[in-house]
Amino acid sequence: MTEEPLTHYRRHRFPAEIIAHAVWLYYRFLLSLRDVEDLLSERGINVSFQTVAEWAAKFGLKFAYQLRRRWRGNLAAKWHLDEMVVSIKGRKYWLWRAVDADGYVLDALLQSRRNKKAALRLMRKLLKGQGVMPQVMVTDKLRSYAAARAEVMPDVEHRSHKGLNNRAENSHLPLRRRERRMMRFKSTRQCQRFVSAHGQIANLFHLHRKHHTAAAHRQLRADAVTTWREIASSSVL
Repeated sequence: MTEEPLTHYRRHRFPAEIIAHAVWLYYRFLLSLRDVEDLLSERGINVSFQTVAEWAAKFGLKFAYQLRRRWRGNLAAKWHLDEMVVSIKGRKYWLWRAVDADGYVLDALLQSRRNKKAALRLMRKLLKGQGVMPQVMVTDKLRSYAAARAEVMPDVEHRSHKGLNNRAENSHLPLRRRERRMMRFKSTRQCQRFVSAHGQIANLFHLHRKHHTAAAHRQLRADAVTTWREIASSSVL
């Protein structure tokens, strides 16, 4: 890492490499903030879990934004949309999510409703973020999807069938595991901030191991780590 990017972290007591590594540990693996604190401590880096939480909140979205810009418009043209229930302080919310045909997370949006208006917000956010329309949109049988699609993407093919949308439903599993590890989300703001960062960072290390040889997988993993280091070194505070 060059000396110039390091100055971007000048208001922090720890260097850029440590901050980026802590954020990577938190979003890449199923670890709590205290787990990250212990792992850093084992390496002689004494930092509290509260500081790790601040780093994750501050830099996670910065890293995710840069990753999203790199992938904008380059993901598969088939979108799978689905929603999952999230309970926050005893109130039910709906986390609307979209993934492409290869399982890469396109975006996520936490909302209090499960209706046409909520589906419209998700689709408009997806179109703005991706910059292109999909060729095919796959959803379950919730009628809100069809109504919203007819308004913003009338020419896009819509396949509405629960059995066809396993790609989106399976993509909820890693987030469910994180939700349990975090003992549920504490607020809507925390939830939206976490899923916005987690999805994009998870995409970077989503390598489809079964489709590659061991050597090819190692190269893809090395490329992902290189990209992560570039992202971390170019984030300006």
